[in-house]
This record gives sequence, structure tokens and C-alpha cells, in this order.
Amino acid sequence: MKEAAPSKKNCNLMQQGYRPGSCLVATGNKRQLACEATLRLEAGELQRLITSMHLSRPENYFSIYQSGCNLSCRKCHSWYFSKEATGEWLSPHDVFLNVKNYELQVTLMEPRERCTAWHAHESCHCCGSCVLTGERSPRCPGVLEPQDINISPQGFGPARNIVGFTGGDLTCRPEFYSQCAQLIKENTNLWVLIETNGYGLTPGNLDILRESGTDGFWLDIKAENSERHRWLTGCDNQWILQLPEEMLKRNFVVEVLSLYIPEVVEAEELGRIASRLAAVDPTIPFTILAFFPQHLMKDTRTPTVEEIVRAYESAKAAGLSNIRLGNLGVFAKGVEDYRYLEKYVDSDAY
Repeated sequence: MKEAAPSKKNCNLMQQGYRPGSCLVATGNKRQLACEATLRLEAGELQRLITSMHLSRPENYFSIYQSGCNLSCRKCHSWYFSKEATGEWLSPHDVFLNVKNYELQVTLMEPRERCTAWHAHESCHCCGSCVLTGERSPRCPGVLEPQDINISPQGFGPARNIVGFTGGDLTCRPEFYSQCAQLIKENTNLWVLIETNGYGLTPGNLDILRESGTDGFWLDIKAENSERHRWLTGCDNQWILQLPEEMLKRNFVVEVLSLYIPEVVEAEELGRIASRLAAVDPTIPFTILAFFPQHLMKDTRTPTVEEIVRAYESAKAAGLSNIRLGNLGVFAKGVEDYRYLEKYVDSDAY
């Protein structure tokens, strides 16, 4: 494939004194910079390639899945649209119209401090039992009524008053996000969250997003070790590790996600990430997500329940108070695994 290389003239990160991302995406028989292949100015209007938009689970908010990304993650679960230019060209106004329609479906109003994926678990576990059988499951939080639960492409749950940008990440070019956020915040009662790898969130870009009304970030810290992060993503993580503090300084709501990848990112490293977070604010919500094979890491095994529990204990020992385990079905495969969780993990963490 022919490839285009970033230059200081066309790379917003380089203009700000940062290294460019690993941002090439496939476009037919060649590869282009993500900011050129999936973001364009058409008749004076910004447009972004959007793959889909719908109510997602278990986050229980409206997700906007974007094509194009500034990292090249070996374990990416959305590589088929984040690293391949695909989707429909939509303007901020087009996105807003879809979001406005979603607002009519909202069944759960959350305060701004709960505009996270992490908090979704506190109101609903998305089992659908109350709708399908008329009875709550034994672990139901008991917050919602059956009429608050609806069906979406990914299952049952409420519709919370949150819009999340997900999939590919081009926060290195914040203009599209900021224009979307401004329209959404001026014309709806919805919170705006950006799921991000953090690579494009320079101080200047954070300021632009703050001024637009963006409310929060779900930051995916893929590794604490710089070499390991570079192997996983194609880029370093020096600035990413500083982001939780920088985000909180600007009054953003912050949550952090890290993946347990056997023999790559394990309990000790997740503990170091947790220590960094605790030094900033021990109440930052932290999700430890179980890896499952995908993309260029299809031969890597999934973690065991014992490994996940060790990671949980490392994060807790680091001083974090809000820890949750994700992708339970990947590592808890039977009754004995769930008994092990019950023994060693707080009940509200899974």
C-alpha cells in the first residue's frame, strides 16, 4: 500500500510540538492520514466519517462510532472501521439531529458527575429479567422500573441522558467534537462524553473541548510502561499518563479504563496505573477490563479469574476506592469462578 506521512504543515499535533500519532488508515489500495481520510471540510462545513450511532450497552448511552484513529492498537476490537475509512459523511448538525431524536428516548436522567460508562452499572446490569420475566434478577440494583428499560441493538437497559463519542479517536483534531458538543449542550439536556486513547488531548485541545461544553472523558490507559505502550499502539504514553490530572484541573468528569492482557499488561502494571490515578484523586472510577483475542492479538489467551482478582487487589492496594471489573463472561466461566469473585472482590465491583 502507498502511504502518506504526516508533516508539520498538516499535523495539528506537530504544530503544537507533539509527535504525530500512528494514524494511517486504509482507503482502498492505499493508506492515508486519519485526519485526511475520515475528516473533511466540504462547502465550508466540517464532516466526519461516522460508522453508526445507537444506544449502546452496557454503557446505556447514545454512542457515536467514528471511523479513523490516531493509534494503531494491536488488540483493537473496532479495527474494521477505526483503521479503515468507512461510514457516512456527517456534519456536526447531522450528528445533533440524531442526538436530538435520541433525547426523546431517554428514561434515566443522570447528574453531570455520573456522565460515565462506569456509573451505568449502578442503575442497571442490562440482564432484561424485569422485562422478560417480570421479576428482578438477584443482583439487580433496584433503581429502575421495567418501564424505564428498553431494547437497543446491544440488548436491554435504560437510555441515559449521555452522548458518547467512541470507536476511532481523532481528538488530535478537536474541531468536529467541539462543534458537536456546542450544538448538543445548547439545544438538549444531554451530557457529552468522549471515549479516548488520550493521544490527541494536548493542553490546547483540552481547552477547546472545555470551552465547547464537553463534560467528560473515558480515558483508555493501555499501559504504564512506555515501551509496552509503544508496542501495543505504535506511540508513546508520556503525555497520556498526565491526562487525569490535566482533565480534572479543567473540571472534566474523568473515568479510566485499562485492559488486563496476559503476559503484556498484568496485575503489577495495572497497580502502577492505579497508583498514578490515586495520587491525583483516589475516587477516580477505574475499570479493569478482561482482554479477549482480536485483530493482531488473536493468539493471546484470555485472563483467568485468579489473575483478574490479583489485578483488582493491586488497584485497591494502590488506594483507589472506585474499581470495577468488566467483561465478566471472559474470565468467569462457571459457578466456581463466581464463588471465587464473591470471596475476594467487593460485590459492587462486578
